[in-house]
Amino acid sequence: MAGEWVVTDFADAIDFQEGPGILAKDFHDHGVPLIRLSGLDRGTSLLSGCNYLDPELVEKKWTHFRLQKGDILLSTSASLGRIAVVDDEGVGAIAYTGIIRMRPRDDRLIAPFIRYLLEGPNFQEQVEAFGAGSVIRHFGPMHLRQMTVLIPPLDEQRAIAHILGTLDDKIELNRKQNETLEAMARALFKAWFVDFEPVRAKMEGRWQRGQSLLGLPAHLYDLFPDRLDDEGKPEGWEMRSVGDCFRLTMGQSPPGDTYNDTGDGLPFFQGRTDFGFRYPENRKYCSAPTRIADAEDTLVSVRAPVGDINLAWEKCCVGRGVAAVRHLSGARSFTYHAVWSIQEELRQYEHTGTVFGAINKKQFEAIGIIEPNPDLIESFEKMASPMDDEVRNNIEESRTLADLRDTLLPKLISGELRIADAEDFLKGRGS
Repeated sequence: MAGEWVVTDFADAIDFQEGPGILAKDFHDHGVPLIRLSGLDRGTSLLSGCNYLDPELVEKKWTHFRLQKGDILLSTSASLGRIAVVDDEGVGAIAYTGIIRMRPRDDRLIAPFIRYLLEGPNFQEQVEAFGAGSVIRHFGPMHLRQMTVLIPPLDEQRAIAHILGTLDDKIELNRKQNETLEAMARALFKAWFVDFEPVRAKMEGRWQRGQSLLGLPAHLYDLFPDRLDDEGKPEGWEMRSVGDCFRLTMGQSPPGDTYNDTGDGLPFFQGRTDFGFRYPENRKYCSAPTRIADAEDTLVSVRAPVGDINLAWEKCCVGRGVAAVRHLSGARSFTYHAVWSIQEELRQYEHTGTVFGAINKKQFEAIGIIEPNPDLIESFEKMASPMDDEVRNNIEESRTLADLRDTLLPKLISGELRIADAEDFLKGRGS
């Protein structure tokens, strides 16, 4: 154990406040963000899934709950122990009930270090001890007042926060880059195959042969029709169905005794529970898969909820809550963005069924979709695929960095690994 590390009562070192209980009638479509538990998921925006509040009502009733940059947020209920740091987009927002806001109580602690204290084994073990024994685990301020934290000297706090924060910053940078890349590829698909912008540009004389337009290379000019037909779609493009244009594999649940979490068999996805940004996280495996998705197939949730999409990172087993889709051309990027374009049609089935929403194979295959000419599908693939490849590479790098961070954190936060040794280790890894 490093010298001068001090065991201190949690409440003596850290100021904390649980978010207020706010009724749904006070939610608005815009205004002051109300951060929900979904915003604390790793790899998502803090404002993911947030509601909004009337600024005047906030000033009247909840202004003392407004968040500052660098505040640490901790989830306290069903998803116990998720942690996030308030960034620029969260400044002035309010954290909902079930989330505790934390700041240093005095100059014994620096704010960035609190995050890693909370993620360290000492704090997490205390959380587990207080949260055990109930059906829906809950953890709150009363428990924090009974806990302790191990605090190192300030210079070591700064060094630990810098080492771990550097890894976290790169992971966050990758996340933001991926959001930008996703938006670019999605905008390209929408312009070509939903809004038909190149065709409209030709009709209006804004695009001439031999010219480039809106990022479109000149050589693509002749691939787009010259006009829209009476149905409002590009002339010559056909209105088809998913079943006509895509290979659809509906999932099926294997026997329960073939499931495991030890890595035996193929990754197994029963529903959208493990879906992430673009790719799911492996949590369950199946030793006797019955329905299989290939790597880079588009995965679609077909039961409660209907319409969420991901891509298969690798060959995997799909249960009854997931379908795998691939265009008959094999185009990975075109498939992913085409399924995104019919997401609203898929979501209509969220409100069908007697118990929960679901869509069956016949219904899925019957959904209408416009099929462009094959050369345009190939051209889109050439433009979008490099962006999608970069997304995958960023995710792979972030997973490696997260593993490294999770290896270093408990050792650093307990004093088992000295700062100099950690820095040497990172240099050896090229980080």
